[in-house]
Amino acid sequence: MARDYYGTLGVRQDASAEDIKRAYRKLARELHPDVNPDEAAQARFREVTAAYEVLSDPQKRKIVDMGGDPLGNAGGGGGGRDPFGGFGLGDIMDAFFGAAAGGGGRGPRSRVQPGSDALLRIQMTLEECATGVSRDIAVETAILCDVCRGNGCAAGTSPITCDTCGGRGEVQSVQRSFLGQVVTARACAVCRGLGEVIPDPCHQCAGEGRVRARRTITAKIPPGVADGMRVRLSGQGEVGAGGGPAGDLYVEVEELQHATFEREGADLHCTLRIPMTTAALGAVVPLETLDGTVELELEPGTQPETQLVMSGRGLPRLRSTGRVDGRGDLHVHVEVEVPTRLDARQTELLRELATLRGEEEHTLASANGRAGGLFSRLRSRHTR
Repeated sequence: MARDYYGTLGVRQDASAEDIKRAYRKLARELHPDVNPDEAAQARFREVTAAYEVLSDPQKRKIVDMGGDPLGNAGGGGGGRDPFGGFGLGDIMDAFFGAAAGGGGRGPRSRVQPGSDALLRIQMTLEECATGVSRDIAVETAILCDVCRGNGCAAGTSPITCDTCGGRGEVQSVQRSFLGQVVTARACAVCRGLGEVIPDPCHQCAGEGRVRARRTITAKIPPGVADGMRVRLSGQGEVGAGGGPAGDLYVEVEELQHATFEREGADLHCTLRIPMTTAALGAVVPLETLDGTVELELEPGTQPETQLVMSGRGLPRLRSTGRVDGRGDLHVHVEVEVPTRLDARQTELLRELATLRGEEEHTLASANGRAGGLFSRLRSRHTR
């Protein structure tokens, strides 16, 4: 007498494959020997496993529906049958940990796959980083085949079901182990796991649905970018296999070193070297900035290492949202140059100036800013 495989799993005869799998998972979680060591539960687990093995196979299920028993005398509910016999390892993982553990859903994979992202680097000057640029970039990438429009087939043809795997995208093999018979599945080598083959592929893309080509893309780089920043161009990467959606193109900025300015975020720094006479007398110095020439006023008595800040003369501040929020500052570091070579007349004038200012002798200031102490009086070189 044929066994009631549907009754064993508690499903109707018209149950779908997903309903059968869901019912088995529920029972396997309750009856598996690792969960329920009771002998009766183990016997019941063997029956449930055998029922699932039969009903999950379309050919064996057809035999059951015609009143037969595909297992015959193999013993579904006893006889020492191994609880894992004829039951795929992927199904065991599915039963206890869900589809993710068993491989994320079995069956043929889609021919249409998303494309990969691409990365390009461009060099930019400091001036270009300040203003932003719109630059045409030549890239070699995968684009949609304009003959088959991505389906990979020659005109008037279409894919057919793979004869090797029967459209499942995988082939199974049975191996003996200490657990008994273990059914393992691997991607079909003929259709590469797609479940279908293209008998007459497109002559231009050879069935890939995409071709390599060189094209020009306009990249708009916003003001305020810095070295190492990436600008994302959505959908400008490689088209996927089977005409799948294109990935993104990332344009990475390589900022070239500037001859005058050093960058610190949105701020700029530069060094202004002036003679000691200018530092003493003061002056208005023309200074080249990113916005053109501006006049920098030096007060009389400007000291070495003075730092002058020109507000808003730096670079645009680029926020993470892509918006520009104000500008940084330009920091001018003053360096006073002391002459090292003096002719006789210059030496005479400087000595006269030192006499007029009472600077023949100098005082070494102590740590608290006051003069005094041993070796505090130093004679200038020109008095020796």
